[in-house]
This record gives sequence, structure tokens and C-alpha cells, in this order.
Amino acid sequence: MTAFTIKTKNNETIRFKFYCDAAPVTVNAFIALLPFKRTFMHARISGQEIWINNAIELDIIQENASVFTEPGEVVYGPLKPLRTKTSNCMGIYYGEGRGLDCCNIFAKVFEEDMPMLKQLGENIWKKGAEELIFEKLDQE
Repeated sequence: MTAFTIKTKNNETIRFKFYCDAAPVTVNAFIALLPFKRTFMHARISGQEIWINNAIELDIIQENASVFTEPGEVVYGPLKPLRTKTSNCMGIYYGEGRGLDCCNIFAKVFEEDMPMLKQLGENIWKKGAEELIFEKLDQE
């Protein structure tokens, strides 16, 4: 599997491609979590990002980690190293932003789905938290 989806409360599906080469440990650990649901809120400090601080724990290494992201990228805060402020957090950047500490950057939205991701981010910013469903995307 090289991709996953999120489904919104409006039943829209947004697709994401994994960074299999840059973050293989994170990708494999994330795939093992699918499917799952979490309620995402809007970030206050890190920019145009929706996030959670109650992600399912991933006891993995830090890889492809940075505070600098591109719009559409997905990040996960590993449990190691222990000093990481973003442990147990997950974020999806729908625009410009910068994290508070390094997270593993492991996926990015399909370019053609970026408008839907931007709309989701704007809706969460203006209307409040929203439950999202994460599922595997089987590609041919």
C-alpha cells in the first residue's frame, strides 16, 4: 500500500501518498494503525495545520524529521527521543506552517485533492474540531 485516505463529516475523501523511501519505519507503523478515527482541531501556533495531541502512540525512531513542512504534508510525533515536544501528536498541514519540534514527515496529499484539504482546514479553523476517519487506499 502506498496511500491512505481521510473521510470528513461531509463524506468527502481526501487521498495522501506515503513517503515510503524517506520514512519507511513511520509509514509501516502508520499502516498498521489503519483504520482509525480521531477528532482533529486547528493549531494555534504552528500555522495552517489541523492536529491532535492524542494520536495512537508509535514507539518508533525519529526519521525524515523537521519543523519545516510543505503544504499538504502529514507529520507524526514519535515517542523517541524523549525530549520531543510533539510526541504522540499528529498534524496535517493545509498551508504554510512550522512545527514546535521535529516530527516525522511521512505523507503528502495528492495534488488534485489539495483544494479539499484546504477547505477542511478552513472549516475546522472557523467551525471547530471534526472527527476524521483514516483508511487504507488500495491502488492498482
